[in-house]
Amino acid sequence: MVDGVVGAGGSEPESSDSLRTFGAVVQALREHARLSREEFADLVRFSKHTVASVELGRRMPDPTFVDRAEEVLGNTGVLRKALPTLARQPGLAAWFRRWARLEATAITLYTYECRLIPGLLQTEAYARQLFADELPPLEDEQIEAQWAARAERQRLLRERPNTAFSFIIEEQLLLRHTGGRETTRELIDHLLEVSELRNVEIQIMPLERESHAGLHGPIRLLETPENQWFAYNEGQLSGQLISDRKVVSVLQQRYARMRSQALTIPDSLSLLQRMRGDL
Repeated sequence: MVDGVVGAGGSEPESSDSLRTFGAVVQALREHARLSREEFADLVRFSKHTVASVELGRRMPDPTFVDRAEEVLGNTGVLRKALPTLARQPGLAAWFRRWARLEATAITLYTYECRLIPGLLQTEAYARQLFADELPPLEDEQIEAQWAARAERQRLLRERPNTAFSFIIEEQLLLRHTGGRETTRELIDHLLEVSELRNVEIQIMPLERESHAGLHGPIRLLETPENQWFAYNEGQLSGQLISDRKVVSVLQQRYARMRSQALTIPDSLSLLQRMRGDL
């Protein structure tokens, strides 16, 4: 299991009825307070796109969002009591959901991957190949739920323009041609397109590198709006959210060293373009 994928032995896809109901309650309370989405977004210090996604049942509300919404909407306690019932999310493994909630409101996200292209950067064809390769095999409904969850997460790149996203990916991940050459061509085109976003940096760790600070494995780091840092580590069938400051500090040091060891951003883009031309 990688990047929050639910295996055949994991949680089953679920309806998002509870999310839609929660969102409808938020909207009703906001309208009762005679606040527009823009006004409400300013008060809770989240983007109007995030508010809309929560109200329409498309996004899991962050606990910070709920706390601020309660303060703005009269401290009824309704939203806080409802939040625990939303703990389950379709298409995401149970151990990944807390990270996904933090990810949705993070102001900084760092990702190093040596196993596969990070979920936030995957194309549908690439992701579906990963889902098709899962063992035990997934049902069609599980695959659809997982792609829907991944596509929803990817909206963060464009809906949170003030969030700084940094990705370091190994060159070998593209040389593997997961899904075939056409899938790889589409994937590289997508990486080049995403790299044009001002809040996204993509660096390639070259295949040959004498010194490499990331040999212990993948690294994920994020900073919350309250400037608290978390890390996340994922294995075959489990994941661990890390809040220990000493551990997070070590991972930050390793990631910082890798940013200097990977190709520069312009050189990374040049390599992607050359790889695209060779396919």
